[in-house]
Amino acid sequence: MAKGSINIGDEVAITVKVRRRVTEDRVSVSIPSYGQPHSIVDRTSIMTHGQEIELRGDVTRVGEGKVTINLDVPVTVNADVVRLVRAYVPPKRKTPFVDRPT
Repeated sequence: MAKGSINIGDEVAITVKVRRRVTEDRVSVSIPSYGQPHSIVDRTSIMTHGQEIELRGDVTRVGEGKVTINLDVPVTVNADVVRLVRAYVPPKRKTPFVDRPT
């Protein structure tokens, strides 16, 4: 499994390789252990074939060695190809949950 324990809401990163330029502002990338084509927006036109880039997204589902990441579309990959960037911390309550008795 990936380094650390990955849970829902965590921010993770995945390293992908650039395959080719599709249009002036889109680039096709290859995501490890994901069998579908995927493209991202790149308006810089600096990316070249074979270049590695890092995509970040939030985890929406975890189960059976697979992790679903939200990269504007849900992408399900093996848990060992993702890297934990930031763990999710739930918001703290500013007011007590129960009113004080009067």
